[in-house]
Amino acid sequence: MIQNRLRITLIIFAGFLVSFSSGRYDIQQSWIRINLLGYPVNGLKVAVWASKLDKVPVLFELIDEQTKKVVYTSLNIKPFGAYGPFKHTARINFSGFKGSGRFFIKADGILSPVVIINDNVYKGAADFCLRYMRQQRSGFNPYLKDSCHTHDGFVVYGAKAGIKDSTHFDASGGWHDASDYLQYSTTSANAAYHLLMAYRDFAQVFTDEKQANGLDGKNNIADVLDEAKWGLDWLIKMHPKKNIMFNQLADDRDHISMRIPKEDQQYGKGFERPLYFITGEPQQRGKFINATTGTSSTAAKFTSAFNLGAVLFKDVDKPYSNLLHKKAATALKFALQKPGVTQTASVKSPYIYAEDNWVDDMELAMASKSFEKPNANAMASALAYAAQEKTTPWLAKDTAAHYQYYPFINLGHHEIAKQLKGEERDRVEGYYKLGIEQVWNRAKTNAFYRGVPFIWCSNNLTVSFAIQCSWYADLTGDKSFAELEQANFDWLFGCNPWGTSMVYGLPSWGDTPIDPHSAFTHLKNYPIDGGLVDGPVYTNIYNSLIGIKLSETDEYAEFQSDLAVYHDDYGDYNTNEPTMDGTASLIYLLAAKEHQAKSTQYKTYSLGANIRGDSTVKKISLVFTGDEFADGGEKILQTLQEEGVKASFFLTGNFYRNANFKSLIKKIKTAGHYLGAHSDKHLLYCDWKNRDSLLVTKKQFDEDLKANYAEMLKFGIDKKNAEYFLPPYEWYNESIANWTARQGLRLINFTPGTRSNADYTFPEMGAGYRSSDEIFKSITNFNMRNINGLNGFYLLLHIGTDPKRKDKFYNRLPELIRYLKKDGYKLERIDN
Repeated sequence: MIQNRLRITLIIFAGFLVSFSSGRYDIQQSWIRINLLGYPVNGLKVAVWASKLDKVPVLFELIDEQTKKVVYTSLNIKPFGAYGPFKHTARINFSGFKGSGRFFIKADGILSPVVIINDNVYKGAADFCLRYMRQQRSGFNPYLKDSCHTHDGFVVYGAKAGIKDSTHFDASGGWHDASDYLQYSTTSANAAYHLLMAYRDFAQVFTDEKQANGLDGKNNIADVLDEAKWGLDWLIKMHPKKNIMFNQLADDRDHISMRIPKEDQQYGKGFERPLYFITGEPQQRGKFINATTGTSSTAAKFTSAFNLGAVLFKDVDKPYSNLLHKKAATALKFALQKPGVTQTASVKSPYIYAEDNWVDDMELAMASKSFEKPNANAMASALAYAAQEKTTPWLAKDTAAHYQYYPFINLGHHEIAKQLKGEERDRVEGYYKLGIEQVWNRAKTNAFYRGVPFIWCSNNLTVSFAIQCSWYADLTGDKSFAELEQANFDWLFGCNPWGTSMVYGLPSWGDTPIDPHSAFTHLKNYPIDGGLVDGPVYTNIYNSLIGIKLSETDEYAEFQSDLAVYHDDYGDYNTNEPTMDGTASLIYLLAAKEHQAKSTQYKTYSLGANIRGDSTVKKISLVFTGDEFADGGEKILQTLQEEGVKASFFLTGNFYRNANFKSLIKKIKTAGHYLGAHSDKHLLYCDWKNRDSLLVTKKQFDEDLKANYAEMLKFGIDKKNAEYFLPPYEWYNESIANWTARQGLRLINFTPGTRSNADYTFPEMGAGYRSSDEIFKSITNFNMRNINGLNGFYLLLHIGTDPKRKDKFYNRLPELIRYLKKDGYKLERIDN
């Protein structure tokens, strides 16, 4: 590790030596901060210029690392002024560059670290961070290949349940919370839930390299699910009976010394550690008393983790799934005993997890009752809880107490929004948007787009906020906060004032923490791969903390400021201690990013248009186009509603203007389907035989498309929220694709291979006519005969057809959807 630090320091030092004159060196005063992990080819790519001088570059260049040639030049630099230690900052946007490889950004003579661009930059990152989760295991630690904390634990505060204090309950297992060895039910349940979600939502990005005990060897179960089960097993022990639930194992007497976990004897009862019973009332140990008001916050987290686990283990381990179902039910009853929040207990120090909100936990617990099958009563209850806390309170604040609002994201909003339709869904999605806007109001004033407060564990908040932005975009199709989301992700991996990744060892080639507040690294030089450290805090918070003393010279001294500080130093437990629950949240975010990049990688393009989604995933987008006919509209909408499917409708300006269709369009929008553009006048853009021959000028194209969006705006459909454009007649060329891109839009077309788009034909067309039976068979035959079936298909149909066609294919839509569902396909909007 010392050698690694020297290597990085020498590289940085070499960058400091910008010029040599008159026998002296000019120390570097400007820097370019990037995401050290890298950027996907088609993703948002923004770096930040940060300078202590009165200068902002006018342009920048992208230079190929190998050839040293300039491959991209741009003026896309947006200045922001002072921030933290810098006099001037600016956002350097190179999203327009679509190449892949290794590059440097050069601006005003300053070079960035190596910029990596390809669609595999996030591959394996989520699995890498699982290493830290395994290293945090208690009971049996696979990293040490040794057991620890096997004698836990003895009950305190158990009298309320008729349990004599000091009674032994088996509570060995689970995860150590951070670099200490305390174990909290609330953080463990949240971590388990994030790992379970990661497997549920992005199973394909995870591998199977470990056994259930964490040692090498496959067991035919994804490692992330093994890890989640390790947490669930401990939660079961912490809720051993329907009237017994424990909130924490051990307390801050743990902090007497730093040590490698083995056994602990500082609690007065041999090697056992205290188990704090959840009473729903304040608890005092030593001179400190917490502010507990009820049982809901912790018990509700148990409920949701158990319910999600029950669903995911149903086909893996049926008896275990049944046990989780039972535990979820009793945990919910425990949560309802006394509505309120359960805080952790402390003995020697004033620092606790001061959780102050609980209705978000109850919302998720109620939503989780519908994971296996719909539960209208539970959903109504979840909605009621959601209305009580529309946004997680920290989103609107500049500061908060330690873990005051936990988890740092309202997970329930996401889970219930996916199950809702119409106005109720819009309302819940609006809660997410409100919270994002609260952060954006602070973030938009600085080049880092930093709006997350610098409180203890600010990195955990950053991860959660990035997830919330991602979920909002996925739920609504609204990508207006995409750059804000990416900025928060980039912050974690080096696009911050200190220029360092906040994840130990990731990436291996970049500046990452190597001297965290951890016994593993400090005592034994063990790497803690994948651990997310707490992150920077306000300078006034840092200056007020007890017992912090840096152990070496601060290598980031020139980047500290009156605003915030961060240290890669063992002596700073406040900014540089890794946490288990923050890492679990990051695993979800990294899995989402890998999946997103992979999905883009496996999309199919033709002549500049995207004609197929991810061919490795069983998802299909039903796409309906319309110009002059809409006779199938009501039937199609009814079918989609009955089948619980979202589709995408691309309509011309002619269609949007037609008074007879306005009611139908409003119904499409209210139902949550995608509404997009299909040109205004349904013009033929290029010749049928000579495709390269344009039949419209760029001006005509621009004006036609502008008119289409003007009609859409009358229905409240903004261009920025409807970026996909499907060309009229489904006919285009590369010029049309380029013109579309210049308008900031994405050209798409149907996936070839079936006859679905021929549903508009009628018998009088002779050989060109295709019956509904022939169309249906073309779809099923393609699915059966091709190795990837209909994966990622954009299956195009028409919302209405000429009256001369009597054999309406939309009458076969229910049969088609049921066929696709039976074969395992998920049907989603084009923007998902």
